[in-house]
Amino acid sequence: VTHATIMASHLAEIFCTEKDKVNCPFYWKIGACRHGDKCIRLHNRPVISQTLLVPHMYMKPITPEGLPMPEVPENKEFLQQHFEEFYEDVFEELSKFGEIEDMNVCDNTADHLIGNVYVKFRKEDGAQNAYSNLNGRFFAGRPLAPEYSPVTDFRDACCRQDERSECRYGGLCNFLHLKKVSRSLLRRLYKDQRKRWHDDRRGSRERDEGRGSRERTKIRDDRDRDRGGAVSDRDRDRDRGGDRANRDREVPVRSEHRDHERDYDDRERERKDRPRDSERDKPRDKSRDKERDREKSRGESESRQKSSSRSRDEGSDDRKRKHESIRSSRDDESIKRPRDGEEVLLGIESE
Repeated sequence: VTHATIMASHLAEIFCTEKDKVNCPFYWKIGACRHGDKCIRLHNRPVISQTLLVPHMYMKPITPEGLPMPEVPENKEFLQQHFEEFYEDVFEELSKFGEIEDMNVCDNTADHLIGNVYVKFRKEDGAQNAYSNLNGRFFAGRPLAPEYSPVTDFRDACCRQDERSECRYGGLCNFLHLKKVSRSLLRRLYKDQRKRWHDDRRGSRERDEGRGSRERTKIRDDRDRDRGGAVSDRDRDRDRGGDRANRDREVPVRSEHRDHERDYDDRERERKDRPRDSERDKPRDKSRDKERDREKSRGESESRQKSSSRSRDEGSDDRKRKHESIRSSRDDESIKRPRDGEEVLLGIESE
């Protein structure tokens, strides 16, 4: 491994972190820096991105004295209603340029984050279209200056202590504090957007198909015109007869196809009904298994009894044979050996 490879891997590991002394980590994470253009580190502005940032777009309602309305319990409901109306208007307007994946509004009070609106589109084309259409427009009497943001994952950009209501910096925190939006409003906005973009995609697909069919028809007509104009009556009758013959020939094919589909439907129905039959047959299968286990244990016990009786019979036969052999040997010895009286008589006679 060369020194250049080691250095490159080290720079990749510390890129846009606190150890990186060249690139600004805050701009990379949240798309804004409190030092602005005076920051001593580089702000890597993306040329194209899915996320579009519109700085200072949302402003709180103004009191008759010309000051922002304070967030007190008496004004909480009014402020939430005002914000959701703003959110709905901006979402519906920006969704015309592309399908929106996520939209967040900052609740911070720092100068570089107050009123910032982050819009993440599903594709980069939507962000590019919104950037070209919003640039130079006005909202509530203020000019809009959209810019591409490097933020693509808002989990790293948001303050995690604020999610637990434990952030000690409050609105002056350098990480994002997002304003809450009701779930009912989000559900309705995304549902309308999904329906609109789905219909648009389907309509464009149908238009493309219709355009293609018209082009093919035009090409066919031009080709026939080049070949000599209209088709003669004889050729037309021949074509009609061929079409009729083809229709007659295709009838059994369609019927065979219909029979095949019917067989397939029957098999699918049997396959779907099989789990219900198996559920219904579970008690019967359990009783059958128990009966099989009892027969198996009964057969094993009978085989053990037979083997034990066979061993006992074999042992008794061995003992009988042994007793018979002993008895026969004793009889042989009694025949060969004469008694005492017989020996004496034999001796007297011999004398």
